[in-house]
Order: sequence, then structure tokens, then C-alpha cells
Amino acid sequence: MPGHGSDGLELSSLQDLYQQVILDHYRRPRNKGPLDGATHTLTLNNPLCGDVIDLMLRLEGDRIAEVYFEGRGCSISQASASMMGAVLKDLTIEEALRVMDTFTRMLHGDSDAAADTDLGDLRALAGVAKFPIRVKCALLAWNCLDELVGPETPRS
Repeated sequence: MPGHGSDGLELSSLQDLYQQVILDHYRRPRNKGPLDGATHTLTLNNPLCGDVIDLMLRLEGDRIAEVYFEGRGCSISQASASMMGAVLKDLTIEEALRVMDTFTRMLHGDSDAAADTDLGDLRALAGVAKFPIRVKCALLAWNCLDELVGPETPRS
């Protein structure tokens, strides 16, 4: 039905819901703060807008036991980092990298990726694809993840 999402909600209601999810993660971020016992840390910034993310992981073998972040910036970068922590906890590195790939494809306009329920709250950021300058904001924490444990990262 035109004007409706796949779950029957009107698109404007769905957009409002997504905006509320983003603002909730921005105002009440999950997994924000220092992580005692972090095994991997990295700080990245977006020089275009001033966003900064310090990502901290605690790995147990190839499993992500905990994901925390500190940082400052726009609602998109901070909400994305908050959502990331909730989605990646207890995943293997391989599973986390698959989520990262799906999320990245969604932010570049892939509608199949946007429909992937494994993304959880991250799906609220699908609208960022319409604003290419904001994609870097949404990907900042994920770029940290990629540099820390991505396929090109040497394993000890």
C-alpha cells in the first residue's frame, strides 16, 4: 500500500519512530563510559564535523564480550555507537564484521540491507543514506571496529 511501510505503519509514523530511537540512544547512550579490562581501544575523529569516538572492546577469544565507547559529536555518530554496542555484544568477530557490512550497505542505500532485522535499532539510521555527508558520522564507530578487528588487522 503506498505511503505505508512493510509493517503497515504510515511512513511518516515510521520516520517519527526512527527519529525517536536515534534521539533515545543519543540522550541515553548504552555502553558509554570507560571499559575496565579493554583488550582493544582506538580513537577516531571526523575532521569535517568534529565527531570523536573512542571505541573499547573486550574480546574473549574471537567473541566480543563487551563494547563501550566514549566520545562527543552529533546525534548520528553518538547514537550509532550506542546502537553498535547493543548489537555486537556476544557476537564473534566474524559475525560482527557481517553486521558491519550490512550496516554499511544500508547507509549506502541498499534496501535489502535496510530490511535485515539482525541490525536491530541500527535500522533507524537507514534515512542517513539520503544525506551522504552524514554517512561518515554514522560509520565513525564502525570504522574503529574495522581498524581494531577487521579482516586486514593482524591477529596475535
